[in-house]
Amino acid sequence: MTTMESLIGLVNRIQMACTALGDYGGANNSFSFSSLWDELPSVAVVGGQSSGKSSVLESIVGRDFLPRGSGIVTRRPLVLQLHKTDEGQQEYAEFGHLPRRRFTDFLVNLTLIDLPGLTKVAVEEQPENVVKDIEDMVRSFVEKPNCIILAISPANQDIATSDAIKLSREVDPTGERTFGVLTKLDLMDKGTNALDVLEGRAYRLQHPWVGIVNRSQADINKNVDMIYARSKEREYFASSPDYGHLASKMGSEYLAKLLSKHLESVIRAKIPGITSVINKSIDELESEMDHLGRPISVDAGAQLYTILELCRAFDKIFKEHLDGGRPGGDRIYGVFDNQLPAALRKLPFDRHLSIQNVRKIVSEADGYQPHLIAPEQGYRRLIEGALNYFIGPAEASVDAVHFVLKELVRKSIGECQELKRFPSLQSAIAAASYQALEKFREEGRKTVLRLVDMEASYLTVDFFRKLPQEVEKGENPAATKGGNPAATPAVDRYAEGHFRRIGSNVSSYVNMVTDTLRNTIPKAVVYCQVKEAKQSLLNHFYTQIGKREGKDLAALLDEDPALMGKREQCAKRLELYKKAIDEIDSVSWVR
Repeated sequence: MTTMESLIGLVNRIQMACTALGDYGGANNSFSFSSLWDELPSVAVVGGQSSGKSSVLESIVGRDFLPRGSGIVTRRPLVLQLHKTDEGQQEYAEFGHLPRRRFTDFLVNLTLIDLPGLTKVAVEEQPENVVKDIEDMVRSFVEKPNCIILAISPANQDIATSDAIKLSREVDPTGERTFGVLTKLDLMDKGTNALDVLEGRAYRLQHPWVGIVNRSQADINKNVDMIYARSKEREYFASSPDYGHLASKMGSEYLAKLLSKHLESVIRAKIPGITSVINKSIDELESEMDHLGRPISVDAGAQLYTILELCRAFDKIFKEHLDGGRPGGDRIYGVFDNQLPAALRKLPFDRHLSIQNVRKIVSEADGYQPHLIAPEQGYRRLIEGALNYFIGPAEASVDAVHFVLKELVRKSIGECQELKRFPSLQSAIAAASYQALEKFREEGRKTVLRLVDMEASYLTVDFFRKLPQEVEKGENPAATKGGNPAATPAVDRYAEGHFRRIGSNVSSYVNMVTDTLRNTIPKAVVYCQVKEAKQSLLNHFYTQIGKREGKDLAALLDEDPALMGKREQCAKRLELYKKAIDEIDSVSWVR
């Protein structure tokens, strides 16, 4: 059969490990996973200031170790973890808050939480909210369903005014978790006793009340040891005319055994729940460790392999954005389908080919000699001037796609979970990617400008040969058939209609070129920028990485200290939980 010591000792060891990892349960839990502490039973000592809480604790433990004084002495919860060991030598006790100090006079395994004393008013030099703050602090411990409440009330005060009973009734209305302890029985007025309370008539609890006689201040000043103090306590109850019949169920020794026995039964009932929480936490921690990644090797070859793998992971996500596996790549198509056509439509061709401008350019093109048949130089200058307007939309398309690619790099780095560990490598990949994109943008700009230059450098002659020929002056068909030449006036090449026809012809040619560039600019941009980004974004980076020495590689794999700390905490907690499961499994809980 499992002994009481092994059960309570197991829970104590798990609690000690939890506190070492920062798991104190509830809102104070510094870790993001389920709190194991909240699943472990503990005993919290509650009472008003100067109710004798510290004396009760020391009586149970059997040693003098708590601070004393007037006013608020216990200013924060004090977790006392007593763990009994048997190493073939004199037994000793150790407290988590007093490392390497051994106590040899103690009782059973227990985890006790000494809470600040409840108070009703703030005295001098105390903040006004101290009363509420203390109550909230105490309440946060005792309201947990796994907390056993040791409610301390002084016998020389009316039980109806007990702060401990009032709070325990609020958080444990059935009284199943509350043990009532009556202190200072020896300080009651002569002729009075506390039998109504101790026998459960004044206030009934599920568990029996226990009376305690602590050391007096004079005994403490005289350094009266616990062994003698407990013997005096036993003598007090045995010889008391009021409490003699209850002597076997009174005193600090009985209280300690009562608590241990109850704690054992609670632990037995909680073991399945504790096991469930531990198993769930192990799964969470294993998943988190996979997410955080394993520690990096110190070998340069392994580090280079890791860097390349991380780069490939980023590159894979980047390509998924371009190919539609992830959102964002469609914005490039939006540049070609919306932005470029809209920019082309806004080009000021109407102003450039107005009659006034056409007349000006055509007239200036011939110099002092008028053109003989068609104003060829005027046509060329009008077309070249119009084609210059295409430079703006062409460059804007290059820049717009460049901006989208940079944004996709940023998003891909952020979405690459493996890279989150290494901020230095993230920065290096981003810098290398942006540098490559700048190179692709420059090549894209050169190419689209070449397309515009090519259109201006060689005009499509067939387009103009197919235009209706203007009837020139002196070539009137009627005159050649013997008619009257004066009957048909000669065409005036300086008339408005003449320039309107020239503007119309140039406009038709520019529209043809617009259609061509609307198709060829996207092709050039995709070829020079998108395709290159997809195929060779990190090629130069790979070349440079291969030349780096081990220390430079290690610098790129310099993890975020916060993440390293989180992984270390995860690993420690995972080790704790696995050991706890092994220990639970190794114990036969039921014969």
